[in-house]
Amino acid sequence: MKFEINKDYVLDTAKRILEFDSPTGFCFDIMKFIEEIAVGFGYKFERTNKGCGIITVEGQEEGKVIGLAAHVDTLGAMVRSITSNGTLKFTLLGGPIPATLDSEYCKIRTRDGKIYTGTFLSTSPAAHVYEDAKDKKRNPENMEVRIDEKVLSKKDVEALGICPGDFIFIDPKTTITESGFIKSRFIDDKGSVAALMGLLELFSREKITPRYKTKIFISTYEEVGHGASYIPQDITEMIAVDMGCIGEDLTCTEYDVSICAKDSGGPYDYNMVTDLVNLAKENNIKYAIDIYPMYGSDVGAALRGGNDIRGALIGPGVHASHGMERTHYEGLENTIKLLVAYLTK
Repeated sequence: MKFEINKDYVLDTAKRILEFDSPTGFCFDIMKFIEEIAVGFGYKFERTNKGCGIITVEGQEEGKVIGLAAHVDTLGAMVRSITSNGTLKFTLLGGPIPATLDSEYCKIRTRDGKIYTGTFLSTSPAAHVYEDAKDKKRNPENMEVRIDEKVLSKKDVEALGICPGDFIFIDPKTTITESGFIKSRFIDDKGSVAALMGLLELFSREKITPRYKTKIFISTYEEVGHGASYIPQDITEMIAVDMGCIGEDLTCTEYDVSICAKDSGGPYDYNMVTDLVNLAKENNIKYAIDIYPMYGSDVGAALRGGNDIRGALIGPGVHASHGMERTHYEGLENTIKLLVAYLTK
């Protein structure tokens, strides 16, 4: 491939995107940022009624419209109730691993926009007090949020304006190392969104026009299953750009672009998967083919929504999904390279 991906741009954009608070259902600020990027590169940006974004990149030929889907919504939590001693019980948004939340910092946002800080803790948080502090099961029933305000009762908390339904933002703790690792919560799927913004930067800088019109669909409810249930009706095939899984019985690493053959929704389109594998081979792109039985994507949501499309799933390999995640720049780079190969073939 005769082009250079802007590594600094991709990593800087990834860091900025990861630092936005955007739990599923609260993606307003981050979508404004995505719009600024797209419009800044000269591409059309539209919003759906439920807040998803559509970026249109014109193509050289007619005949089909290719969709690329990634999601900016993340896992999170919401205030469920206020206890009598002034702590918060919470309900999870999506499927974060509760044990990884113990001792994590967070922010509580009230309906009128006030922000308070806090910490997720076990209800037996002190080793000097509770016999079961070490082995008590970490789940929402046995956990709570301690607020960093002088509160001793439910009434004190209510006086702050906090109430059930308020969003709780989990601190992503984003770090990018000199060796190219991205460590953060919510690389699923903000790493892929950064890769797509890197793709737009490359297309704009090098004046690359894809073969067919391409619509990048940025969804806001993927973590709860209906992110891309609606997509523009002219899309004929769609690639979900989402994290690749790493672990037992899988071949993907943090340096690969994952090509998923099948997930919990069944097999992806055979011909699209074959094309992606062949393009990776022809262009010396480091890739892995895997099956993810406990996984769903925006392509799955689009198909369940009745959209008549072919679909595939690719993305950078991500370690420790739904916990303290990590990937490497090379995983994002290989994802961008495969997308360029597919869109210009």
